[in-house]
Amino acid sequence: MAVGKRDSRITYCQSLGCGAVAGVFSRSLTCPLDVVKVLSQVGTFHSKQGFLGTFRLLCEAEGLRAFWKGNTIACLRLFPYNATQLSAYNKFVNLFMDDLGHISHCAAIVAGSLAGIVAAVLTYPTELIETRLIVQHSRAPTYRGIVHALLTIYTREGFPALYRGASLTILGAVPFSTGSFLVYINLDKLWNKSSVKFTPLQNFANGCLAAGVAQTLSFPFETVKRKMQAQSPLLPHYGGVDVHFTGVIDCFKQIVKTKGFLSLWNGLSANLLKIVPYYGLMFSTFEFCKRACLYKNGYIVSPLSYQLSPGVDQSLRAEELQELKKLIRGKSFETDRSTLGNKWWG
Repeated sequence: MAVGKRDSRITYCQSLGCGAVAGVFSRSLTCPLDVVKVLSQVGTFHSKQGFLGTFRLLCEAEGLRAFWKGNTIACLRLFPYNATQLSAYNKFVNLFMDDLGHISHCAAIVAGSLAGIVAAVLTYPTELIETRLIVQHSRAPTYRGIVHALLTIYTREGFPALYRGASLTILGAVPFSTGSFLVYINLDKLWNKSSVKFTPLQNFANGCLAAGVAQTLSFPFETVKRKMQAQSPLLPHYGGVDVHFTGVIDCFKQIVKTKGFLSLWNGLSANLLKIVPYYGLMFSTFEFCKRACLYKNGYIVSPLSYQLSPGVDQSLRAEELQELKKLIRGKSFETDRSTLGNKWWG
């Protein structure tokens, strides 16, 4: 999903913090669906009995904790990913702006997609490690943790192994951006009213719909990427990958040849089911954290509502409001000291 415009009433660090907390919370609660999705994409034995069967087989083989395999590294990745994405997005937006400072909706989507690519490529090794931790058997692990996995892959397979399948991130961005654009240009027709009149609930539904369409179109690229990430001579049965291949193109060919064309979308059910709770939890958690920051900065009277603080100029940036408060406190202090001095000498 595209990066939104930051509220100037909260600082850059506060914005990153809100995004990180919201991301960790929503990612952790929907992690079981993500684990099932990855296992289905890779094609491990857990996925042979369908979506619900994957849950049952994984629980029987490894216990409930297995549904949170790879969650720690996925949550840790959110911090550098969000920071990189936000920084890159702002630079791309400035690049695509016209002389009047305006940017088209299409250009904004492209800017968001390019920012996502930059962030994904820079943090790609953490995604590969996440996949390896998910596909390994947690009761007989090859990797004892995040650091051990990183060092083992680097020393035993070489540095390029940490970026195996990274090209699929770039290739998958094309159908992803196309799907997002097709949804957003037809929202007026869908709701039969202008986009400026959409309610918050409609905007949330629009985001989920765009994510669903975009992820469905780009899903085959992610499936191939996950298989390439999981394939390793260090793991039993080469990571449990259900096809043997020598590269990106050969992986596509072998999947279609041995498993059928629709198998490129294995795991899509878990992915689509994750969208609404994931973005719902992320949105609500982000809004709560944002209200807490606005309350701390002095813009609202309570973190439980958006009731504005009386007498506070909401157009001031967070840094400007803090400077104004310091100036007022300084003048108040000088006035009090002057008053006390007059009383003493009077």
